[in-house]
Amino acid sequence: MLVVKELSRNCHQIVTNLSLISLHLELTRTHVTGYESAGAAFLNAHSLPRSSQFQPSSHGRDKNSTETFGMGLTVTVPASEAELVQAVQDVVADGIIQGSREYNKDEYIASAEAADSTSAFPKWDGPGRTFYKIRKNAIDPRNFKDTGDAGTLAVRYVVQPGNEKSAILKIDAVFVDDLHLRAHPSNGSVEGAEYAAIQDHIATMHLQAERNADEKQRKEQEVAAKELERKHEQQRNELAIAQSPDETTQKYVERLRHDVERMVKSPGAQLRSAPFRSASSIVPVPAGARVVILISTPYWFGVETDSGQHGWIHHNQLELLP
Repeated sequence: MLVVKELSRNCHQIVTNLSLISLHLELTRTHVTGYESAGAAFLNAHSLPRSSQFQPSSHGRDKNSTETFGMGLTVTVPASEAELVQAVQDVVADGIIQGSREYNKDEYIASAEAADSTSAFPKWDGPGRTFYKIRKNAIDPRNFKDTGDAGTLAVRYVVQPGNEKSAILKIDAVFVDDLHLRAHPSNGSVEGAEYAAIQDHIATMHLQAERNADEKQRKEQEVAAKELERKHEQQRNELAIAQSPDETTQKYVERLRHDVERMVKSPGAQLRSAPFRSASSIVPVPAGARVVILISTPYWFGVETDSGQHGWIHHNQLELLP
């Protein structure tokens, strides 16, 4: 009888425990269902499909941060395509990669080299011109995803035509470790810093172009001012000649003749067919003969002889009338 009572008491305890477990499971299920309903309501409220939640970016994200990697840089540059190409070539050849640094070293990566191509990037089949800058044996470069080894850091620049006043620039940076040959994308720091260097070069080119234009305009103004002063001087001389009160017509003609006539020096000269020493001789002109100047150049006079022949005589072979 005692044994039956003991079994009955044990069975009651087991039933009680099973009931408690069942109740706990029910409460747990209720809470989970509530959370699921709340999550579904949030998704519906934001019009996002469940499949899109918590999916990693196609460009990759660092699991321990919110940095975005592998996005690259595409920008419309307010410069001509030729100017942009020149600026990119200058930056590619500068020997440094901005926006990153090696472990415990400078604020940039030195000893970079220009390259025609690199295996760090797939072959570029799109429009535009491509340029590459690489740095081999880079140690743990900063601002690349999950780096920690040595490898090759590469930057690719693509210049594409835009309109008359702008061009398109694409910059991408990647680090490929030597151990696993795995590509580690940039977080954008290298692309941004390299573009800033390109902007500096374009600004310098524009400033130099403005200075050259200003200098050209200044020289043109100087030439125009000198020509204007020459014309004014000529007008003053002509006015002075016309208004000489004591000068007779005969004296005036003689003075004009004196200004336009020259005498051939000894031992004489050759009247040439053109203003060159190698030009053919038309006729010899004896010393002391007078010629009338018709055309004046820096080295030769186009003249007419007493006999009416026309040709050229060098300045050194003529002298003023006595």
